[in-house]
Amino acid sequence: MSSAGLNKWIVSGNLAADAQIKNIDLRDGSQAQIAEATLYVQKPKNRKDSFTVSLKIWEKSLAWRKMPYLKKGSLIICTGAVDANPYLSLSGNAPKAGLEMTVLDIDLDIVKGGDAETQGSQESDA
Repeated sequence: MSSAGLNKWIVSGNLAADAQIKNIDLRDGSQAQIAEATLYVQKPKNRKDSFTVSLKIWEKSLAWRKMPYLKKGSLIICTGAVDANPYLSLSGNAPKAGLEMTVLDIDLDIVKGGDAETQGSQESDA
């Protein structure tokens, strides 16, 4: 078995905001829902350094069932495929390296939202 073309990445970080759901038109004329979010990832050696990953979660993926728990500040672990997504910064139009992940599954670590903070207990409830 060959791993040629394999693109599987696991990353952990905090959500910058609640995941936002959008309806999109597919090429075949049907519609689908996709959720978008931004994940802040801290580097282990220097916590001041961090980078962001744009997340895309399709409605038929395993990750979709975790949507109720994807709230601002939640610490999550995402598994999926990652692609480069370069962009120009808003200040100075400087080129920046961006990452975009199509999320296949999400593990919940620390969930924020509501009145309480929960550690991973939703994993079995979802």
